[in-house]
Order: sequence, then C-alpha cells, then structure tokens
Amino acid sequence: MKPAYWLARSKIIEPNLYMEYARMAGDAFKNLGSGPRMLARGGRQQVVEGVVGFERHVLVEYPSFEAALDFYHSEAYQRAARLRLGGAGINELVIVEGI
Repeated sequence: MKPAYWLARSKIIEPNLYMEYARMAGDAFKNLGSGPRMLARGGRQQVVEGVVGFERHVLVEYPSFEAALDFYHSEAYQRAARLRLGGAGINELVIVEGI
C-alpha cells in the first residue's frame, strides 16, 4: 500500500475563527489513532519560489490515499472545515499518492 500526503496551504482571514478551525481539525486528527503522521503544521517557512500568499502550511502522511480521503470526508473534519469555508481563511488542499 502506498502512502498519501495531505498538503494544505492557508491564508488566514479571520484569525480567531481560523484558530478554532485548527483546534477542531487537530482534535479530529488526534482521534484517528496512530495511522497518519503530522509532519508539519504551521511553523517557520520561507517561500523560495512562486507567489507569496499563504501563511500556514500543513503536511500529513496517511497510510493510503483512501485513508486521507476518508479523513477529509469524515463528519468530524467536515464540521471543522465548515468554519474555514465560512470565512476563516482561504485554503488550497491537495491529497497526493506517494511512491
């Protein structure tokens, strides 16, 4: 089984609402157990090529492409995502299968 990677870039519009989204998404992630691994969440970053526009980056490794999609579509994550989609921030999210 190939791993998959969740790559998210966010521009924060409403900081308090976005931090509530991040808390809820983090709680949903913690409930998954030991399958996925959080590799980066926020932290120091520098754009070395491309357009500057995103302030927060998240990288998660899942055991499979299907596991990443299952988390995205889970009720717990979708409750959190509604906050972000409701004006907390602008997000770019890609799930890519590893090699």
